[in-house]
Amino acid sequence: MAFFSIIITSHNQEGFIRNAVASALAQAHPNKEIIVVDDASTDGSQRILEEYGDAIRLTQLDKNVGASRARNIGTALAKGDFLVFLDGDDLLLPWALTAYNEVVDREQPHIILCTMRWFEGQVPNIGSDRAPQNIEVVAYDSLLEKDRPYRASASALVINRDVFNAVRGWTSEIFPMEDLDALIKLLSSGRTVQILAPATVCYRMHAANTIHQVANCAGALRWIIEKEKRGGYPGGQSNRGRRYAFLGGPALFWVKKACKSGLYWEALRLFALAWPMIFAAGLLRASVSMRGRREAQTYAI
Repeated sequence: MAFFSIIITSHNQEGFIRNAVASALAQAHPNKEIIVVDDASTDGSQRILEEYGDAIRLTQLDKNVGASRARNIGTALAKGDFLVFLDGDDLLLPWALTAYNEVVDREQPHIILCTMRWFEGQVPNIGSDRAPQNIEVVAYDSLLEKDRPYRASASALVINRDVFNAVRGWTSEIFPMEDLDALIKLLSSGRTVQILAPATVCYRMHAANTIHQVANCAGALRWIIEKEKRGGYPGGQSNRGRRYAFLGGPALFWVKKACKSGLYWEALRLFALAWPMIFAAGLLRASVSMRGRREAQTYAI
């Protein structure tokens, strides 16, 4: 049975943090620890977190360090075999760790990519949902071989602790898009399993989501692309084409997003830098269309 470290990070999320912690505590899987890093909140979040006592391992920072560094602080405290990251405004579905443990037992992965359920406003009545009976997954020898769409999010990543430490965790210099940077660092880090169904995470949509920060996201993506062009990611020259293709999808998404937001200069700057990645992604998509995707597997939970 795998031991999971759930690492929750939060900054001024008084209205959300109780839901996040409750979703972690509600996990039926017994072999877990819950680490909460409060990133110097000033809105009452710390008072809420103190109510949980020994049910969580709480670290309260005196200075705001940002999401990436806060997650690294949580990772340094973790004792689990696998790290389960959860942002303070998101929730784990009740069967999440049960599904992750099933994947670990059957597939021995280094990385698990999860599917999210999006919601806005009131928390869904998850208690009324029947626990899923089956899980559908697709396994790859490495993340480089992924041939299905995946929405990057820190809350949708489960990573072997030793593997994540080997790539030095989250890059503290970048935010937002730090989840994409982490994935690129992990591309050559071993067996990867993508959970296609069921969803295991609820992603909360609200005004402060980074997806609304279009200029910041486009700028962060340029930083990632420039890092790749400098040879800053693992995998070597032989895997550069795959890394380019991996970056092409997000690049095209943010070029379109910038255009729709009227940020035409941002869109042009990003496209000028990312067009080789977008081209590589198009070639890969055509190749996948011709040969077909990796076969998925379904098994009982």
